[in-house]
Amino acid sequence: MPSELKRGRTLAAGIVTVLGLGVALFAVLAPVDPAALSVWSFFRIPVEPVVVVVVLLLLPVRAVRPVAAGFGFTLGVVAFVKALDLGLFTALGRSFHLAYDWQSLTPVIDLLTPQVGRPLAIATVIAVVLAAAALVVCCTIAAVRVSGFVRARRTPAMRTALALAVVWVVALVAGLPVAASSAAGFAYDQAREIAADLRDRAQFERAVADDQFADVPADELLTALRGKNVVLMFVESYGRVALQDREIGPQVRATLAEGTARLRSAGFGARSAFLTSPTVGGGSWLAHATLQTGVWVDNHLKHADLMDTDRFHLTAAFDRAGWRTVGVVPANTGPWPHRGFYDFDAYYDAEALGYRGPRYAMGGIPDQYTLEVFARRELARHGGPIMAEIDLISSHWPWDKVPRMVPWDELGDGSILRRTPATVSPPGGSRAGYADTIRYTLRTITSFIERYGDDKTVFIVVGDHQPASMITGGGPERDVPITVVTRDRDVLDRIAAWRWEPGMAPSPRAQVWRMDTFRDRFLTTFGRPPS
Repeated sequence: MPSELKRGRTLAAGIVTVLGLGVALFAVLAPVDPAALSVWSFFRIPVEPVVVVVVLLLLPVRAVRPVAAGFGFTLGVVAFVKALDLGLFTALGRSFHLAYDWQSLTPVIDLLTPQVGRPLAIATVIAVVLAAAALVVCCTIAAVRVSGFVRARRTPAMRTALALAVVWVVALVAGLPVAASSAAGFAYDQAREIAADLRDRAQFERAVADDQFADVPADELLTALRGKNVVLMFVESYGRVALQDREIGPQVRATLAEGTARLRSAGFGARSAFLTSPTVGGGSWLAHATLQTGVWVDNHLKHADLMDTDRFHLTAAFDRAGWRTVGVVPANTGPWPHRGFYDFDAYYDAEALGYRGPRYAMGGIPDQYTLEVFARRELARHGGPIMAEIDLISSHWPWDKVPRMVPWDELGDGSILRRTPATVSPPGGSRAGYADTIRYTLRTITSFIERYGDDKTVFIVVGDHQPASMITGGGPERDVPITVVTRDRDVLDRIAAWRWEPGMAPSPRAQVWRMDTFRDRFLTTFGRPPS
């Protein structure tokens, strides 16, 4: 029995060491860019272990284990952050930021909840965190064990380290892709990035405090829109790729052309352009906050800081000028921490919408039902002007099921959709599913405007961000379409100076504004400029 126990301990120690060495190898050799990741990435000579081996051989015996443990711990953390970088680059086209992306745990749980349920979503995130911690521990233990092995073989270890150092220098001078310093460079870049993010945060705080519209009196706000309903609709993942991708673009443009023609026949005019979103692939709330507040909210730390201020936003402007303000957020399935910031007079989350039909993406409520409830409970009941922000989420990842439209007066509580099966995208058909869900939402919007639009309503349809890189193919492009639809010629005349294009589909040459400029231009165009 003692011998079996000893063998078990030896085996466990060996497994821990192998795992730790694997993590360390990933830390020192893996590139951050997924496009550069290949088997050959790991057939290079990393300089960091060579330097550490030499240091360990020169240190006093008493200092070896602490230094080795510190090095192993550092490599474990580097490996974990690199893995996060690779994941974010693949999904969102950006790197992981230590200064603020740790706040993404809650949004990740919210994203998983509609798919697997809240308890399993929380358990999944906890499991990932614990697994990461375990790998860091394995890397630390492995470094200590290897340090003992190296110290016991001082002469051959030193010769090997010096030989590798010579080869590394020769390869570096010759420009051969063999010499690697990935971990050291990565750690240095992370340190610089943290410092830059903290400076950016300070600049953001100053921008939030500097607001020329904060004290504009009610009688000078939105004077050209008095008596009109204003409906702002955010379309999930509706980006430039939907119009200009070689496969997806023709389908979506055809849907928009059909919508433009139908609305023109009903007396509506449309003007379109692009806005550059602060986010890509996710983080819709960053885009919502940017457009509403007129400041560039491109990360979770800024968003959290903003929510603790009294920054003047579009909803507040309409509220001050006498509009009833409404927020419709079908993706919200629990308490909304930002409700107090926007302070809508009426707020509809998933529960308040009362949907009883089958579930679809991100909370499961199809856009047609969301818009019908808004029309039924707000447009039909309140005589005064309404300003609403409505989030349309049917085009949210994973794009696997596309709701079918039914006659508006048959929607009821949505249970009719149980008898109207959704279109199911084929396995691996994310791009086709994305195109189909975007087209569904755009058709729904067109039909909604035809049915409920009138001479005193202005509709603003805008994407929140580009979809994930599995659709876009990666790249820095962040533009999203925006369209104003109305029968009011005065509104169209006022925005003529914006030089937006006629119709619902902006061309590749259409105007492009940063999303944070929209608030000020909108308030200036439809009210009096601040003195």
